Amino acid sequence: MNAQARRAGAGALRRPAGREPDYRALAELRHRIRRFLTFSEREARAVGIEPQQHQLLLALKGLPEDRRPTVGVLAERLQLRHHSVVGLVDRLVAAGLAARRPSTEDAREVLLSITASGERVLRRLSLAHQVELQAAGPALLEALAAIVPARVASGAKRRHE
Repeated sequence: MNAQARRAGAGALRRPAGREPDYRALAELRHRIRRFLTFSEREARAVGIEPQQHQLLLALKGLPEDRRPTVGVLAERLQLRHHSVVGLVDRLVAAGLAARRPSTEDAREVLLSITASGERVLRRLSLAHQVELQAAGPALLEALAAIVPARVASGAKRRHE
């Protein structure tokens, strides 16, 4: 859990007395998220990679332009330890789905990239995920909307744009 999430969680513990959590809404959201994650894990394994390898490929491909594709950056994006990401990268490189290359700017830095084979695997998985989200998305949004008021969600959207 990152520091921002910890602060948000700590703030939730200090809310005024008398306000009960909406357990059903929280449970429904958790259920919908878990269903999607189960789908995602099954799809990754069906193409011969582990779910975290899929997540790493997606994080690498979807990295913001101002971020360098290093193990450290990907560890932060995936919320994993550095050595765990090194192991994932090792397996992706061995499978021919990712590659390492030395940085031209800093000889100590190693940059990661997706190979053509990795691009094909990621594209297949991403298309399947988009189809699944089109089917399951409305129920997921409904579950989220039961917890997050529309005015809060629209304000958060504006802050991230």
